[in-house]
Amino acid sequence: MASAAAAVEPPPKSLWADGFGRLAVRAVQIIVVVVLVAGLIWGIQQVTLVIIPLILALIFASAFGPVTMWMRKKGVPSVLATLLTLLAVVVVLTALGWLVVNAVINQWDYLSSQATKGFEQAQDWYHTLPFAVSPDQVNQVVQGIQDFVTSSQFGTGALAGVSAIASFVTGFVLMVVILFFFLKDGPRMWEFVLRPFHGSHYDRARRIGDKTVTVLGSYVRGTASVAAVDAVGIYIGLLILQVPLALPLAVLVFLLAFIPIVGAVTAGILAALVALVTNGPIVALIVVGVVVLVNQLEGNFLQPVLMGRTMKLHSFVVLVVLAGGTAIGGILGTLLAVPLTAVAWGIITVWNGPDKPAEWARRKKRRNPVPLAGDESSD
Repeated sequence: MASAAAAVEPPPKSLWADGFGRLAVRAVQIIVVVVLVAGLIWGIQQVTLVIIPLILALIFASAFGPVTMWMRKKGVPSVLATLLTLLAVVVVLTALGWLVVNAVINQWDYLSSQATKGFEQAQDWYHTLPFAVSPDQVNQVVQGIQDFVTSSQFGTGALAGVSAIASFVTGFVLMVVILFFFLKDGPRMWEFVLRPFHGSHYDRARRIGDKTVTVLGSYVRGTASVAAVDAVGIYIGLLILQVPLALPLAVLVFLLAFIPIVGAVTAGILAALVALVTNGPIVALIVVGVVVLVNQLEGNFLQPVLMGRTMKLHSFVVLVVLAGGTAIGGILGTLLAVPLTAVAWGIITVWNGPDKPAEWARRKKRRNPVPLAGDESSD
């Protein structure tokens, strides 16, 4: 009888089977994922000279790849079509840099004289304030700047700047080389990467690759179109208001437009500051109005048409991603954070099929709430 009771006695309960145990298991899983992600980010930071050109080449190849394919369909040899597309990319990037530098050099004397006048006006203005800065305090600030310029710390910073320029040139050359091979043999290279996959895994990897190229290409082309319209609109406004450095400011607007939300605000502040120094506060306020008007036209009309469904990210997500990208990768992290996040979300949306996102990312149907007792609406 005792043996029969022992036979039906339930097994001892595991410590990992209750709610707290499941919570502990989930916490360990989260810690492992965080450690792996941190290790991946650390590894990327150690080889940024290779990773950054690789990512930029992939983005440019996604944007300009259709041009290469179109020329091939028209009978242009593969190598020639690739070289023509690559030359167009290099010429566009070089032309943007040359426009900014050349315009600043040509208008530097005028800008410096106007800045001097603005500084003198600021000095006259602060004398009218209820508090005043003593000449000794001004001399201390000037002396501190002079000491910094003549210090070894400034020399170390200058050497670091030279090293940064050398790294930039190296990365640019590497990006051009990688971009050449992506444009020429990108599909074959991707097929080689997909060789280990079979069946449903191959289909998923194929969808991921196609979605990545589509999102990156649409993002670059759409953002460039919107940025060009913004730059032209602000350039016309600055010309009408006779604000100096209108061309480099317009080019800066075009470049900063690739940073969502923050870029437009930064470009508007810079344009207003130049107008304030050179043309006075009234023109600066008008410049602010022009920038706000152009940004409203962009946000309400251009982006929905040109960007389509490429960038379906909430503004809060964009701000958080921009902050994280800046903390991890600096300026390049700021530029790459949003498109890479858009790619990640695009991959999730095709994880289980062309129109089937991952299970956890699917929109859940809202259930009808249970009516409470005495609720008249349930009658």
